Amino acid sequence: MADVLVLNAGYEPLHRVSVRHAIGMLVREVAVVEEAVDGRTFGPFPLPRVLRLVRYVAMRWLYKRNGAPACTKQGVKRRDGACAYCGGPADTVDHVVPRSRGGPSTWLNLVAACYECNSFKADRTPAEAGMLLYLTPYVPRAEYARARLQRAARIA
Repeated sequence: MADVLVLNAGYEPLHRVSVRHAIGMLVREVAVVEEAVDGRTFGPFPLPRVLRLVRYVAMRWLYKRNGAPACTKQGVKRRDGACAYCGGPADTVDHVVPRSRGGPSTWLNLVAACYECNSFKADRTPAEAGMLLYLTPYVPRAEYARARLQRAARIA
């Protein structure tokens, strides 16, 4: 077993940690075992599969002030699912308004792109490069981040 799922005090999935880190959490008494591997122990502790924190931790790092999920490269690629310029597989993320021209790294200025389209567009806007955006960037709802956590919580 490589991972131990850590639940918040309210039973929401937070993240996964190594077994060593999980045992350290049990020693410090910041977590309790919710589910253990049958018949296996690690010293005086049952080998944990799922831990629950004793105190609630606010998950502010997932959301900005407006309630939208934090903007990440993986999040943009997951939101778009394909290259915004050609529809092919997305390998990277592109700034619609380039960073060199003051374009921010926000949900509304980032799109998923393949290497070829991103290289061709380079340091230009899509209009200057003669490219069309097939996907309109948007800010996903807050449920997007919660769904990501729930997928991470699935135990194989």
